[in-house]
Amino acid sequence: MIILGISGILGDAASAILKDGEIVAAVEESKLVRRRARWGGHGEMPSHAIEMCLRLAGAGPEQVDAVAVVRPAPADFHLKLRALFPASRILMLGHHLAHAASAYYPSPYEEATVLTLDRCGDLDCGARWRAAGTRMTLDQEQYFPDSLGDIYGRVTELLGFEANADEHKVQWLSVRGDGRYKDLFLEILNPSGAGPRIDRSFFSTERLKSGGFGARFYERLGLADGQPVPESLRAHVAAGMQRALEAAVILMAGQGRNLCLAGGLGLNALLVSALENRSGFESVFVQPVSGNAGASIGAVLEAWHGWGREVRRVSLPTLCLGPSYTAAEIKQAIENCKLRVRYLLTEGEVIGAAVAQLSDNKIVAWMHGRMEFGARALGNRSILASPLNPYSTENLNAFIKHREPFRKFAASVPSELAAAYFEVGPNARFLSTVGRVRPEHREKFAAAALADDLVRVHTVDRDENPLYWKLLHAAGDATGLPVLYNTSFNLFGEPLVCTPRDAVRSFYSSGIDAMFVGHFLLQK
Repeated sequence: MIILGISGILGDAASAILKDGEIVAAVEESKLVRRRARWGGHGEMPSHAIEMCLRLAGAGPEQVDAVAVVRPAPADFHLKLRALFPASRILMLGHHLAHAASAYYPSPYEEATVLTLDRCGDLDCGARWRAAGTRMTLDQEQYFPDSLGDIYGRVTELLGFEANADEHKVQWLSVRGDGRYKDLFLEILNPSGAGPRIDRSFFSTERLKSGGFGARFYERLGLADGQPVPESLRAHVAAGMQRALEAAVILMAGQGRNLCLAGGLGLNALLVSALENRSGFESVFVQPVSGNAGASIGAVLEAWHGWGREVRRVSLPTLCLGPSYTAAEIKQAIENCKLRVRYLLTEGEVIGAAVAQLSDNKIVAWMHGRMEFGARALGNRSILASPLNPYSTENLNAFIKHREPFRKFAASVPSELAAAYFEVGPNARFLSTVGRVRPEHREKFAAAALADDLVRVHTVDRDENPLYWKLLHAAGDATGLPVLYNTSFNLFGEPLVCTPRDAVRSFYSSGIDAMFVGHFLLQK
């Protein structure tokens, strides 16, 4: 059985494909067309993502048994699909149903509470489900405008960032603030077990910018109505929103043994950490690509169990579900780049050369294997630096990524060694949470610290990414520290690099010192 999933048609479009009970491919349209997705698109068919998923599955349109589409979608979208897949069953799925399926079915649980939260999808902005076996039962729904995601987006705009794009910046800024505005945002949210009830008196219907906040809100901040939030207060406002969000979601989730989380708010790693450590649940699993793109995985899984009536659960052992490239394809892309290029014959030579570069305090781009699904680099499309490099923060943030200093990179570590350096849970496998540095290692990882001992941790399993795992161990053999700083290989506001050509272009126009693409080493 082959099922194709399509999601995010109005923003962050993606496709996934399930073949004979295995998710064999998933990719976002933006990575293929090299334009970052924005919310509120025009409902175009993600044709490049669909074509790529079919190619990776080794299937043609005529072999697809069902196409599962996540709403909302334009009225004529069904007809467009029918023209492409004339022999396939076309299934239209609810937005939050797809989110819930993407979180619960790949989880390790036989029963769980499932919470889905976003800005607004298909008119609803949240839902809670009770799941057992291969069935999910809707417990309650949350409707716009009582939306946690919408309020978080409004604060994003208030602080001078772009709503529906830069919410992650507010998250990381928040760790630098205190809790002085938490009660204000709790008053705005009015959280309860039944979900928030937004107090609209804090907003102005006439103000279309800066999040639409009104005079009552500015008065509580001690500012004139409409005054831009001064630099001295920005982190504290972000912290108030973040802490109120965490309290509201914990209250809405309730209590139980297992919790699954999806929807755009599931991308908030601080929220995930709060649920792991302060909620009434023993165990938490977050869909690592929990936004609109990841709903494509939920679509195929819901179709697998619902329409296909299959009882076997489908796991998600890896997010490396995009395209990979042969040596011949890589060579063709780099042969005219006018850089020093060396072909390394063995895997050992590749690892040895990379460790030598990193030990010499060089910044290294690392592109191998299949592209990751989602925004986070997990060792296949990464920029790497040694924690022993005293200038790693300055080099990565200021001179290469050109981003704010409060946005820190992750620390990748072999999963079996993680506990020696960090306190972190299983969601660190996909960079979906944050951890804490153990006291004896705080000085080593000061450059990556978000605040105090808080750090983004990426645990790497040998079975999932053997080459990257070997690189980390080799770095440990050379320096005594089996940890590398890891940030996503994307520059200039573009999505994660996909092809060798994307990688060469970014490398050529950046401050990265060396790049490994397969067995090819490029140096400046």
